[in-house]
Amino acid sequence: MEINRSSCQIPLDSLSRAFAAVNLGEHVLAFRLNVLPKPLWNAMRIISGKSGGIPLRTPKTVLRPTTDRTRSAVFSILADRVKEARVADLFAGSGAYGIECLSRGARSCLFIDSEKPCITTIEQNLTKAKLLPNTDLRQAKVDSWWTRPSGPYDLIFADPPYRKTPEDRDWNAEILKSEFLPPLLAAGGILILESWAFAREPALPAGWTCIDERKYGAAKVRFLQRAQAADA
Repeated sequence: MEINRSSCQIPLDSLSRAFAAVNLGEHVLAFRLNVLPKPLWNAMRIISGKSGGIPLRTPKTVLRPTTDRTRSAVFSILADRVKEARVADLFAGSGAYGIECLSRGARSCLFIDSEKPCITTIEQNLTKAKLLPNTDLRQAKVDSWWTRPSGPYDLIFADPPYRKTPEDRDWNAEILKSEFLPPLLAAGGILILESWAFAREPALPAGWTCIDERKYGAAKVRFLQRAQAADA
């Protein structure tokens, strides 16, 4: 077999070194690439509860699903608050937060996402986990949904797109400044808000109290209550 380094099109890294020095043809190289493992971040599952261990699909439109490690830590903090809770999962993506709640005994869950592929994937995940009853799936923009009568909810999860540049939409600021979101929280309810851990964020607007804050890699998760509820 002829050695032809100049015709090789694959980088000399640890995954392709065995093929890099040999021109084997595009079909063989395609086979080699197809057997590479999928990215680990795409391997999501329900962590605990009656549907624990079941894998979750992730829509192709979701580039940054919340990791199992982060979700596990979040639910360790929430503990018994999840049982019988009325939940809303905003910017739901794969529905991982809301589905985890249902698996752990939540009473109901509303899933909101503006992308049709996400709503389709959430329905598939719920069906596979046998958690479809007591759910409501809506394709809608969050800032349109919260202007309509809804709730109240004991837990609201919000994992909007991260703001990494000044040009990115600052969803976290809009959520916290919204006059519509606080009334959607039940008395003693918690808003679980995820953001980019390296972002500089201003002080909380009046009306909100942070009862806990954690960082997990690039993710920061804040647990927020309406000020009057936290002070009660």
